[in-house]
Amino acid sequence: MAHTVLGSVSLGYQLLWSQLRQLRGVQLFVGIDDMCPVDSQHFLSALAEVWSEQAPTLLLSIQSDRLLADILDNAPADCPWIEVQESQLRDPAMAQRVHQAHQRGLKLIWRGESGTRPSAALAPCFLRTMVTLTAEEALDGLRVSLRKQNGANASQTSRVTSPVLAGHVYESVASRVLVEHCLDEQGAWAVAGWPMEEVLLGYRHRRIQPGHRGVVRLIEAIDADDSVEHIEQILSEEPILTYRFMRYANSAGLGLRTEIESIRHGLLVLGFSLLRSWLLEQLPHATSDMNLQPVRSAMVIRARLMETLLDAGDGDDLRREIYLCGLLSQMDLMLGEPLAEALARVPLSERITSAILNRSGPYMPYLDIATALESANTHATRVLCDAHKIDNEEVNQALLRTLSNVRPHPAKGLLLV
Repeated sequence: MAHTVLGSVSLGYQLLWSQLRQLRGVQLFVGIDDMCPVDSQHFLSALAEVWSEQAPTLLLSIQSDRLLADILDNAPADCPWIEVQESQLRDPAMAQRVHQAHQRGLKLIWRGESGTRPSAALAPCFLRTMVTLTAEEALDGLRVSLRKQNGANASQTSRVTSPVLAGHVYESVASRVLVEHCLDEQGAWAVAGWPMEEVLLGYRHRRIQPGHRGVVRLIEAIDADDSVEHIEQILSEEPILTYRFMRYANSAGLGLRTEIESIRHGLLVLGFSLLRSWLLEQLPHATSDMNLQPVRSAMVIRARLMETLLDAGDGDDLRREIYLCGLLSQMDLMLGEPLAEALARVPLSERITSAILNRSGPYMPYLDIATALESANTHATRVLCDAHKIDNEEVNQALLRTLSNVRPHPAKGLLLV
């Protein structure tokens, strides 16, 4: 029954980021065809089978009033967080369900249009609120932030009060400065989504460097004599470092007689000693900009999802290849140049370049679906599954497994020289 129910829903997701720029939660959009009702107990049981206790907080955004009502009426207290939209609370029956669900211990999250907040009567029912700031509220937040950064005294900053409150979730935050204001200055619980393009715009006149933490983790792993598999995993979680490693492994200076088309192949050919020396060269230039971490993590999640979607059987090489396809599919944003130019510098299989540049070939359906899942438009994912003849249930299983396995990986903090 669990498999059947996951085949009856269409999913999408949005990532929730903490002050440490680590994944704090996942907002899972759940769409269904109201002509084919889904049993809430079977649906929650199917989620519980995949979502472990170590996984990020799970917030369900149910796009069906019927399923939402069923969950509010019957879900146990230990089920995932449940979003209720302000527009749905205009129905007295739904508002009553919210009161009863709160009394049973369900963790409810209020969500509304920009500028709205929960009513005083219903606010106590919600563990947190998910807020979209109006343009005026965002401007007030920026004013307060800039005045604090410029060392304004309390009397000056008190003229404008920040609308950002501690403990809330803020979405559609459009700028890096406002993200920092929400998370670092006001103590927001999380930011939903990330202003990826605006953050990267700050690097338009300089190269984005590999993350310092990732470089240090790799050096630590080499010094600890970790396995090739573990070192490959760490390296593959750093998109810029992966791209540079592929270029380095194929550079004329190394004089290799064969092209390196995968991370694993490069590690085996170069060896750890040469890799460590190269990493030490990268370390002084590595960046500690925390705002780049959500960008890197989102790219890795897309790659992991494509890897999980591919039914390659025992084909480890194919899984590595489709992972690389997902990881490099947004490299133009990181490098600030067209994808065709960036990918031309690295020897890649035709399967990868066809999917990324031409939207064709065997990996194209997986890239299309992985990209579509990164939004609330669950119908688009269903349409793509039908078009590519990929089972919707398998897609949902792959998405849940991928997201539930995301873990922070801090380095031990050693500064190696």
